[in-house]
Amino acid sequence: MDGRPEEPDVRVRDVETPGVRAPGVGTLDDGALGAPLGERATLVQFSTAFCQPCRATRRTLSEVAEMVEGVGHVEIDAEERLDLVRALGIVRTPTVLVLDRAGRVVVRAAGQPRRADVIAALGRAV
Repeated sequence: MDGRPEEPDVRVRDVETPGVRAPGVGTLDDGALGAPLGERATLVQFSTAFCQPCRATRRTLSEVAEMVEGVGHVEIDAEERLDLVRALGIVRTPTVLVLDRAGRVVVRAAGQPRRADVIAALGRAV
């Protein structure tokens, strides 16, 4: 409560759900996401229909994915994918996961991200 912005949640969790492999680090595959992984990295956004910051997050992640070659953006409706939400411990929207080319979760952040933060997070994934 000191006026500073909230720090993003960057913990990586192990996950266990069909289509999700978790040997030490959470790993998501095409089947779990319902969309193909990006060639170099994937930005995964968990959203809900009523979430205003989710719209701005969608724009930011889409713009970054278009700017950086080989980066994909997948938006997942949290209400439709409760199995994945529970397995990953998603507690608020938007939550963004940055996956490397193998689908390993390398960064996890809750709340509306800034473009510069997304680009920096991609640096950890590629």
